[in-house]
Amino acid sequence: MKKGLEVGETAIVTDRVTKEMFAQFEGQVVHPAYSTVSMVYHMEWASRKIILPYLEEEEEGVGGAVSVKHIAPTAEGSLITAVATIKNIQSNIITTKVEVRNEEEVIGVGEVKQVILPKRELEKKLHPRN
Repeated sequence: MKKGLEVGETAIVTDRVTKEMFAQFEGQVVHPAYSTVSMVYHMEWASRKIILPYLEEEEEGVGGAVSVKHIAPTAEGSLITAVATIKNIQSNIITTKVEVRNEEEVIGVGEVKQVILPKRELEKKLHPRN
């Protein structure tokens, strides 16, 4: 990784809740509200945005772990904001804490771990026979 990445650095993702983000299984909507799956996506995306400027050409960041607590529902059309903040840097593992809000309140909190790997190592794991 390039130098300069530090604990406390943040990145933000904003989005507007659409029907595609509703809680659903196999195309059947369970609740017409922002899903936990969508929340995890936004948490991971905000966390990834932090590391992107620091990756070397031969490196890639991959998800290592996600923990999430979905606190409150959010309706279609609401604006959500996910803020990721680096909590810990340990060798090649970057841990962020993430908070997701709608216009009124915190709707989710969690933690995302990303592992920085050489692209060639990742390629070997994804295509072991090549």
